[in-house]
Amino acid sequence: MNAAVKIRGVCPDRFSAVRDAFVANFTEGKELGARFSAAVEGEVVVDLMAGRADRAPGRDFGPDTLTPVFSTTKAVAALMIGRLVGQGRLAYGQRVAEVWPEFAQAGKQDITVEQCLSHQDGLAAFTRPMDPALWFDWDAITARIAAMAPLWPPGTASGYHPVIFGYVAGEIVRRVDGRTLGTALRHDVAQPLGLDLWIGLPDAEHGRVAQMQRPPALPDLGPLTELKRAAFLEPWSSPAGRDTATWRRAEIPSANGHATAEALARLAAVLACDGRLDGRQVLEPGIAAELSRQRVLGQDLVLPFALAWGAGVLRNDPVMIYGPGRHAVGHSGWGGSCLMADPERRLSAAYVMNRQSPALIGDERSRRLIEALYANL
Repeated sequence: MNAAVKIRGVCPDRFSAVRDAFVANFTEGKELGARFSAAVEGEVVVDLMAGRADRAPGRDFGPDTLTPVFSTTKAVAALMIGRLVGQGRLAYGQRVAEVWPEFAQAGKQDITVEQCLSHQDGLAAFTRPMDPALWFDWDAITARIAAMAPLWPPGTASGYHPVIFGYVAGEIVRRVDGRTLGTALRHDVAQPLGLDLWIGLPDAEHGRVAQMQRPPALPDLGPLTELKRAAFLEPWSSPAGRDTATWRRAEIPSANGHATAEALARLAAVLACDGRLDGRQVLEPGIAAELSRQRVLGQDLVLPFALAWGAGVLRNDPVMIYGPGRHAVGHSGWGGSCLMADPERRLSAAYVMNRQSPALIGDERSRRLIEALYANL
């Protein structure tokens, strides 16, 4: 181990390859601050952290450091939808308009919950200009979504929804449950299980958040299309025009979750262990498998990859970015964060960091750590 890299946390000798991979990410200059956690049957077996929480020296990246995880949040939203399905309050094959009648406008009357969660509903982006601050007005955005027409025939292809996904999932939860998705997450899952995981971060927690270092370049989207521009590159493609505190405070279940790697790895264990964590049935038996079941496979219209989607999670096969398990699922976030779950090995893991890379999915740092984890199993 390089003495210059101060590693904190837990890593038994049998997982030495994981520790070595974690150190290598730092010694090769790929990290500022980072944490990697892994669990077997929901029990954390590896929990490593190092580096600093701010761009300037002074604050360690420690056990209480919260990290913005961007689109990794989508897997959390998917799990909250799965809870409603398991409770019999919603069905994946149900038409969204049955719980959100306004959604039926502009030819969307037959779109199902699972089509929305697997990016097949044609609602990847807003193509008409708008004030990017409008994203902070939940009612305005959901009304805009309800009024828009699909950008391709629903059910014929997937096209990744960077931000709109969270508003659709969140509005479905609100219409069925009566609470926001972030509130339901906090009261029903995060607090009872002791998970340091938030969608909608209270002001009192803002001081724990790591300062992000943006990637040095834009991601490679492949040949640009109007759809890709609308999803990622237009001034209104993502929330803007408000201060950082407003961003953290907002509930955007596709993009602004804040969490520790330990919390994400333990939550992902729910998908690896047929819905159970700490003796609790977080998802009803069989729902984790149904959530993870493939809904679509093919070339995505927004991301430059052939992808297989479950109901809100990315299936590892064919991209194979979450280790060698072909039945593993996961999700990645802007800059490199990810979580993954492998039900065959009852294994889950998560990686968070504050130096972002341009990778859209499959950041080299997390891949190295996950591959080392499997090598030590």
